[in-house]
Amino acid sequence: MPTPSPVDFQLRNALESDVDPLFALEEQSFSGDRLSRRRLRHWVRADNRVFLVAEAKEGLLGYALVLLRRGTRLARLYSLAVGPGGRGRGIGKALLSAAEDASSRSGRLYMRLEVAEANTPAISLYRQLGYRTFGSYTNYYEDSGNALRMQKRIRYRPENLHTLDVPWYGQRTEFTCGPAAAMMAMAGLNAAYEANASDELALWREATTIFMTSGTGGCHPIGLALAMQKRGFDCAVYLNQTGPLFIHSVRSAEKKSVIEQVDADYRQQAARSGLPVVTQDFTQEQCQQWLEDGALVLLLISTFRLDGKKVPHWVTLTGMDDECFYVHDPDVDDEDNPLDSQYLPIAREDFAKMSLFGKERLRTALVIRNRH
Repeated sequence: MPTPSPVDFQLRNALESDVDPLFALEEQSFSGDRLSRRRLRHWVRADNRVFLVAEAKEGLLGYALVLLRRGTRLARLYSLAVGPGGRGRGIGKALLSAAEDASSRSGRLYMRLEVAEANTPAISLYRQLGYRTFGSYTNYYEDSGNALRMQKRIRYRPENLHTLDVPWYGQRTEFTCGPAAAMMAMAGLNAAYEANASDELALWREATTIFMTSGTGGCHPIGLALAMQKRGFDCAVYLNQTGPLFIHSVRSAEKKSVIEQVDADYRQQAARSGLPVVTQDFTQEQCQQWLEDGALVLLLISTFRLDGKKVPHWVTLTGMDDECFYVHDPDVDDEDNPLDSQYLPIAREDFAKMSLFGKERLRTALVIRNRH
């Protein structure tokens, strides 16, 4: 019997009226880790996704759902399903290719996915389309099965790509992004070091500003550098301001006084310990040179382009090429999947804006090296 031609189905965007047929496809395609009707309805309505379905006379045959990480150049294939009636007709390949094209048109450079190690047909399809394995998760699925992590550059070939092998660590509290970023750098420079919750809180206690505009204090770049210096690393701080940090929007005179005192104390400690504090802006070219020299860099960004909130947030710079910065973000995405937080590609022009914080346009970098 001849294989049906691919023209016997069409691809289109998912509609809210598709939720019930999509849920039926989930039931037919997966024995576990299924999307609920509620989640399917959520993703049909969301704007940060590509959601395509394959349709024929007999109804929906398959779908592809891709999540688009805000503020980044990363897309993630969240789910790809082809029901029994659609198998052997090239539908999976057509859906994924169309999803890649739509993601690329939205400005994404990379597609990432996870796939069960035992799912040989899917792995074969992904490899055929140019995906390469770059890691794995153990006990990832409901049945405790392992997952391969795969990635493909969907828009252009990288030039002058320089990346470092840095273990990822997720912050365990909402206020310890600085310590988590610092521990990732320490683990990247010293293979014997293992990030842990005890160090996360100890680093925060040593580096915190005590107060912020609201909520728990964040990490001061000089305080963070001093804490890492104590742990045997050579550090330098690039800071484009000479006055107290994070103070512009603080209304309480008492809080301002405390923040000013902490800032002055850190600067005095830096002078006594020989920690270089370079009072100037830094360039993207300097960042690339630091990486090429074997250093790692902590950068303070505003999360506004990632989540719409104007919050200072520390990330670890792990690579660069002519188009992108690549960072380890210690904060996981909304789906609590760290796959989207590692080697996160951010276009250089976007990062130039993200790395300025607040009305003071604070820009700071912490350069960390092994001590020789």
